[in-house]
Amino acid sequence: MATARVTEIVASAKTIEKAIEEGVKRATKTLRGVTAAEVTRIQAKIEKNKIKEYRVAMNLTFILDT
Repeated sequence: MATARVTEIVASAKTIEKAIEEGVKRATKTLRGVTAAEVTRIQAKIEKNKIKEYRVAMNLTFILDT
C-alpha cells in the first residue's frame, strides 16, 4: 500500500496555464512521485488597471518513498 502526501505551492506567471506548468515543473525538481495537481486558488496581480501576472495556488499529491 502506498502512502501519499499533499503539499501546497504557489506559482506565478503571465498566464494561468503557464503558472500551473511552472509550479509543477519547479516542484518536481525536489519532489519525487508527483501524481496530481489541484488548483485551489487563482489570483491576478493588478498594476495600473491591468493584470500584471497570475498567481495560482495548488495542492500537489505525491507518493512517499517506502
